Amino acid sequence: MSRRKQQPNPSLPIDDFRHAADKRVNNPPAGMAPTYEVQQRQASRYAYNPHLDPQLVWAGKAEHTSFEVEVVSLHIHERISTKAILEAVRRPQPLQMDLFGETPLPADQEVEFYQHEVGWANRLILGDSLLVMNSLLVKEGMAGKVQMIYIDPPYGIKYASNFQPRIDRRDVKDKDEDLTHEPEQIKAYRDTWQLGIHSYLTYLRDRLLLARELLTESGSIFVQINDENLHLVRCLLDEVFGRENFVAVITFVKTSGKGGATLDSVNDFLLWYAKDKSQVKYRQLFLEKELGEEGTKGYQHVQLPDGARRRLSGPELESPALLPEGVRVFKADNMTSQEAGATTFEFQFEGRGFHSGKNSHWKTNRDGMERLRQAERLFAVGNTLSYVRFLDEIPVRPLTNVWTDTGIAGYGDPKVYAVQTNTKVIERCMLMTTDPGDLVFDPTCGSGTTAYCAEKWGRRWITCDTSRVALAIARQRLMTAKFDYYELREPERGPAGGFVYETVPHITLESIAKNTEIDAIAATYQPQIDQALADLNQALRKQWQEWEVPREVPHPVWPKEAHEAYKKLLKMKDSGALGMAEKAAPLLETVYRLTGHRWGSLAEVPEPMPPEDWPEAAQEALRRFWALKRQKRQAIDESIQRNAPQETLYDRPKVVRGLVRVSGPFTVEAIPVPAVEDPTQAPIPPFAASEEAAPVPGQEGRISDRGGDYLTTMINLLKQQGSVLFPGGKKLELQNLRPLNLGYLHAEAEALQNGHTLRVAISFGPQHGPVIAHQVQEAIPTAKLNGYQVLLFAGFAFDPEAQAFMQKAPVGGLQVHLAHIAPDVLMGQLLKTTRASQIFTAFGQPDVRVERKTRDGRWLVQHTKEYKEALAENAFPQDGAWKVELRGVDIYDPLTGKVHSTRGQDVAAWFLDTDYDGKTFKIAQAFFPGDRNAWEKLQRALRAQIDPEAFEQMRGTVSFPFQAGKHERIAVKVIDFRGNEVVRVMNLVKEVAMYEQKI
Repeated sequence: MSRRKQQPNPSLPIDDFRHAADKRVNNPPAGMAPTYEVQQRQASRYAYNPHLDPQLVWAGKAEHTSFEVEVVSLHIHERISTKAILEAVRRPQPLQMDLFGETPLPADQEVEFYQHEVGWANRLILGDSLLVMNSLLVKEGMAGKVQMIYIDPPYGIKYASNFQPRIDRRDVKDKDEDLTHEPEQIKAYRDTWQLGIHSYLTYLRDRLLLARELLTESGSIFVQINDENLHLVRCLLDEVFGRENFVAVITFVKTSGKGGATLDSVNDFLLWYAKDKSQVKYRQLFLEKELGEEGTKGYQHVQLPDGARRRLSGPELESPALLPEGVRVFKADNMTSQEAGATTFEFQFEGRGFHSGKNSHWKTNRDGMERLRQAERLFAVGNTLSYVRFLDEIPVRPLTNVWTDTGIAGYGDPKVYAVQTNTKVIERCMLMTTDPGDLVFDPTCGSGTTAYCAEKWGRRWITCDTSRVALAIARQRLMTAKFDYYELREPERGPAGGFVYETVPHITLESIAKNTEIDAIAATYQPQIDQALADLNQALRKQWQEWEVPREVPHPVWPKEAHEAYKKLLKMKDSGALGMAEKAAPLLETVYRLTGHRWGSLAEVPEPMPPEDWPEAAQEALRRFWALKRQKRQAIDESIQRNAPQETLYDRPKVVRGLVRVSGPFTVEAIPVPAVEDPTQAPIPPFAASEEAAPVPGQEGRISDRGGDYLTTMINLLKQQGSVLFPGGKKLELQNLRPLNLGYLHAEAEALQNGHTLRVAISFGPQHGPVIAHQVQEAIPTAKLNGYQVLLFAGFAFDPEAQAFMQKAPVGGLQVHLAHIAPDVLMGQLLKTTRASQIFTAFGQPDVRVERKTRDGRWLVQHTKEYKEALAENAFPQDGAWKVELRGVDIYDPLTGKVHSTRGQDVAAWFLDTDYDGKTFKIAQAFFPGDRNAWEKLQRALRAQIDPEAFEQMRGTVSFPFQAGKHERIAVKVIDFRGNEVVRVMNLVKEVAMYEQKI
């Protein structure tokens, strides 16, 4: 019988954390950035104290007593909400803008960037960390706003060891084909390691100084490092933060050792410094105590459920799993302190006198000692009176600075990046030094582990990296993450109001000795216990004290001869052999003669030995005595638990069941890099080419950073090549190429096309960044106004907004092309061999098919004959559904310098903005064809609410149906495995001709 398919529940149990009370300034959207007034260049100056003593000395430090950092804007490129993406899976609907955390502003305020506060959204930023931090400080006034900073700088000086070249390849090697070819990464590596450890120390010290400015007075910074540079980095931190603000060196086990020729290193280190140690925020974390592990030395006794006590056996000590259920392990703890005092006296316990000692004193007074007796927390070991400390009364131990559970076995999240840190390491730093709602910053994003941990624990976060690969991995990781929903202490405030945490008691000798409830409980039960004891003694004619009473009716004390006869009878009975009656008769007689127990045959011999023949009154008194003792012990234990101090477990907030939490809204941002750079690295666009490019002293093969030199080099390279390669093997042959000083147009040439000579203008992108929208907006009208028929943008990378701008605001009669410059020309000596073939290669747009649903349910492809006929017949409903298919994309391969036509299912990811406003790309639908497991966690959590086929579609190339938004325009963004992005903008209803791109 086939199983009926389960219908998804339309009510999605999905939520995210919003930080409603927190604000950020209104950064410019990347699509509006070209209209943002280009102000005169600014820079911030930072200075060091040259008189520190002692201090570390390295080459260039004496000259580097101060430095300038350019003040840049951070442009918002994307807005992301996983909740919005999952909502779109359920049914076609317009984009729900409120889910993206965007605050609408009046039209006049919308263009007044950095002047108004808007709702908080977390931030993923592409750009140099020094520029990002300076922008946060100067443009956004965030000095003293960050609670924790986590920095994981490069450990070594090999180029390959610092950067991951592809999203799908975590192994980093030192071959040319394995190196990253991103221009920002090449610059970052050279800035860091140009002079080896000397430039590394300068690089790090500059960033530590700005990090300190960002921290709150109670803030902390953690720097992750290995033993190679641990001592040097600690000296840097001493200089920047002050030796007095050093908190700890944390040693943690990493995933694996290097397998070195000598002693293998299996740990890394965290250097923890405070902005002001006297004000540092600190939350104590705990680890569970496990018998036989750290913190359980001396726990060698056990109390059984009936209150009886004994020592642990050897096997039980080695394997606690052998312990019977319900037992409580305890240690006999010291009850005295040195030196005589007011509590130096003799105390009577179980008929014996115990003295604290002439030169010692009890840890509590006589009343406290009596309460410990009533609570059954005293235990005599030889001539010493000890305190019974149960293992479960302080079930945790404080976390120290040595973490041994962070290796492979403790890895809590799949590894997606070459140098990914275990989440447990960063979580602990975060939980120790921040509260929910606090802001965390990581200038070394990598795979986004800090952002992931911050999202998990309800902290706000900002993180940045120079690598597009790193940001692509982090973005996917955050978009597809699933978290528990923690109970909020003040729901109206969100995470900032705190979580409701689990607690554990911290029961001590002092808390018991001062618990006056024990007196009242003892007063209730003790008279009844005393009466039961008196009744027992009267029935048996005994004078037992409370501690002498047996727990059950004891076995009789038989003579040795009777015991021997009884054992032989049991053995005969167990054997079951015939003819035993005659052998058993004399033994039965012996037992009767010596004990008075008469058994007629072997079958009547009892097992085990029968107890003493107590009168019923004695047996009832014994049962009553122990029942009252158990009730008294339980009541006192409950009182002790209730009145004991509680330890808050900050890593165990209470979970709300039945609710799936996803990442809250976040933005993807970037630093705009102007088209040309001058010798001081401060851009002043535009910049004219010089006649000859100046060489870089001592660095053969490297292009000068001076703007004119860079442009001259690019023009010479293009002149040597003589053409630009297009997909399909076609070439644009350039003739009479020469420099041009016309705004953002840097060179001009002529090209032959269909028998006609066309004027060609060339605009080069920046040396260490992408071609941005501002450059495109300025260059296109300049080219059109000056009579050029072809405009070629040549760059090492291209901002998606630059591509989108060309498509949403076309100018007729102007062919516009984008050409990749092979990054080999930047890498120089980083490569073992340099390719001498194609340097400039053009690429096209993604191949996208748009379909629209008719009133009768047919899907028709846009721009086809059938579509136009249906449009004329009004066959499409006003609020009808659309869908998009990614059929393929041209992907530039920096290793070969060629453009490959790639199928849609062979890309790393593609995103769809179903209502593109030209300002920012809002990811309404997200697809990961290159990673079949991307949505796996959310699919398992939401299998009852979202059809599994929907998640399968999110791994494919066809979008979900959607309704057109108010802009009636969509944008498709495609990400390749090197993190590069290409964008296609398409109008849904209004027909607009795009730039001609024909050769």
